[in-house]
Amino acid sequence: MRFRACIALLLYVSACATSAPSPREPAARDPRLANLQRAAMLPWTDGGRCAVREASEPWPVLAERCYQALDHDRIEFHDLTGRCAIASAGAAAMGLGVCVLAAPEIIVGAVVVAGVVVVGFAISEALDTYAEKKGRPQVRPVPETRPAPEVKPVPETRPAPEVKPAPETRPVPETATAPQQPSPKKRPKPEPAGQDWPPPLPPEVTERDRRPECEPRPVNHRGGHDPHNECADKIPNNSFPGWDVRVNGKDYDGLQLATLTLWDVKTDNFDKHSPHSQKFFARMKLPELQREKRLAEACGYNFVVGVKSAAHKFALEKLDPNLNIEIMDWC
Repeated sequence: MRFRACIALLLYVSACATSAPSPREPAARDPRLANLQRAAMLPWTDGGRCAVREASEPWPVLAERCYQALDHDRIEFHDLTGRCAIASAGAAAMGLGVCVLAAPEIIVGAVVVAGVVVVGFAISEALDTYAEKKGRPQVRPVPETRPAPEVKPVPETRPAPEVKPAPETRPVPETATAPQQPSPKKRPKPEPAGQDWPPPLPPEVTERDRRPECEPRPVNHRGGHDPHNECADKIPNNSFPGWDVRVNGKDYDGLQLATLTLWDVKTDNFDKHSPHSQKFFARMKLPELQREKRLAEACGYNFVVGVKSAAHKFALEKLDPNLNIEIMDWC
């Protein structure tokens, strides 16, 4: 409650300090568009979905509700104005980062992002929608020229493959196999099909692996954080060093195919923070780690979180004993 009171105070101060919008600034008339443009400058782990959902709210409210969706491994907060240092105890309990991010004005150097920020796909789609709305009157004449492709002669030529004699020859092997193989021999056929599948896994796991979203696909590392990527590449028996691995719509830092284990690597210096800040950061990261674990297990994979210190391991295990936490002695 104290933190929400601090956010309300920030909103009041910004309302008093901001001058009336000028007719030459159309973006200022649409707070939602302004929030989306500001959110586009930050790195998000959810593609910006939370920012789009809360874009109609004032920026401090969006910052509070979507803070946990930020990529905290790539972002640092600095209280340049001293406003957050004298904030109430409620605001301090929520962390310095939320207070700095919730400031209604953009202060150079207050929020520092490592590497190049790629605009989240959800924010990009929302901004494209604004652009399309402005350009609709210019695009309308184009569909009037589309009736020409509707009279395509191509579909008229499609019946040709239907007359192919190839399908007529297919019943021949079916009639040949039916009398030669008695009904009991038909039962073993699914067994060799299961044996042809490369990894010798239980039937339930192989069914999950056949889902396209469960097949591991190497994707590029997120740029701008070389120490993190180097640590991920050194995961023992990493099957895709130099790449992230996308499974079930989530990019993981590494995959050990031999044990079907997906990794999320945390390389932040956890021990340099105070005990209070350590508890705060562990709570902020926990929901995303639990979501990654559910996505991995839904496709039959194990999930491991790699950390650099015993204190980080203890803090996460205390919040969720079901998480598998490993200390990375190679980083």
